[in-house]
Amino acid sequence: MPNAHVIRSGAEAVEVARKLAAAVAVQAGERDRDRRAPAAELDELSRSGLLGVTVPARHGGAEVGVAVLAEVFRTLAAADASLAQIPQSHFVFLDALRRQGSEQQQARYFAKALDGARFANAQTERGGRTVTDDATALRLTKPGRYVLDGVKYYSTGALFADVLVVRAVLADEPPLPDGSAPKALAYIPRDTPGVVIEDDWDGMGQRTTASGTVRLEGVRVGAKDVVPYNAIFDGPTTYGARAQVLHAALDAGIARGAVAAAVTAAGKARPWFESGAETATGDPLLVQRAGELEITVRAAEALLREAAEAIDAAERDPSADATAQASIATAAAKVATGRAALDAASTLFELGGTRSAAGALNLSRHWRDARTHTLHDPERWKVQHIGRWLLTGTPPPRHGQL
Repeated sequence: MPNAHVIRSGAEAVEVARKLAAAVAVQAGERDRDRRAPAAELDELSRSGLLGVTVPARHGGAEVGVAVLAEVFRTLAAADASLAQIPQSHFVFLDALRRQGSEQQQARYFAKALDGARFANAQTERGGRTVTDDATALRLTKPGRYVLDGVKYYSTGALFADVLVVRAVLADEPPLPDGSAPKALAYIPRDTPGVVIEDDWDGMGQRTTASGTVRLEGVRVGAKDVVPYNAIFDGPTTYGARAQVLHAALDAGIARGAVAAAVTAAGKARPWFESGAETATGDPLLVQRAGELEITVRAAEALLREAAEAIDAAERDPSADATAQASIATAAAKVATGRAALDAASTLFELGGTRSAAGALNLSRHWRDARTHTLHDPERWKVQHIGRWLLTGTPPPRHGQL
């Protein structure tokens, strides 16, 4: 995507996100209703420069912190949760490059990001016992050359990607000390021969994320495009927290978007006759419910900011304690924002009354988006990690989901 703007500061990134959010919000409901891919909107995202804001300064980027990035995601998600979901993995894989990429890999791929290129994930599989079990394999064919075979699902944004990032097992290397298979990330052009992307995502929510299937058959990959994966977790790291806080930001944005829709719906509702009020917004019981909802959402937003700031602090001083604190703060934010999103998207209908359920309004998209996205990384396990840390000081595990 040529002619992308280069953002120079965190303040500019937030301002650009607000302008883009206002533009993409206009037809967000229609896109969801019709399952219409946001191709034009993603082109605007690329041109905006937001996809390059985390590129390190030495490579020409603004190198914004996590607090800024989380606010960008929250802002976009309040306007269109599907559109905002698409670049989540983009920033995760730029972070992987920052941590494990060679100087040459960083220079090449960070330049692409600054130019508006979109990176998308091909990670999750269905055949393993858990979501961390991969069968997709990178096999050496000769020194410096690999072939990639496998099938990936829920590959958000793959249809719109310039670069696909595939997590795969290094089939020719011995197991790690813990017995697990060594893995790597392969960065490959979307149009590489042997790559087939199917537009088969049929989720009830986040309908326009293009989270389809990626099939990889005899895909040739050079060593220059392979980045180590397991080593990310060898020491104290904020890698997982950075990924998860963006999910929390998406949930916070969904919640805030649902609140905005609830305010509009309440303004058009009729007061309940027993209230004696002239308008629905004068009904004291409705006012009470609205106030409670705003407190819930504000609390979730505050925990999101706290988590993002904790990650930024841990990146300045990546000690075991600091990174553990960041992961716990992120877990708390993810739980709170997920609950707020579901509460807000449901309460929207309480405040709007019967007419808010009209199919033509498509207000159900807020709940459908919330319910679908909050299925990422179950909150029950985050609560467990928080509880263990609180009671016994047990540090959270190091993996990409915390």
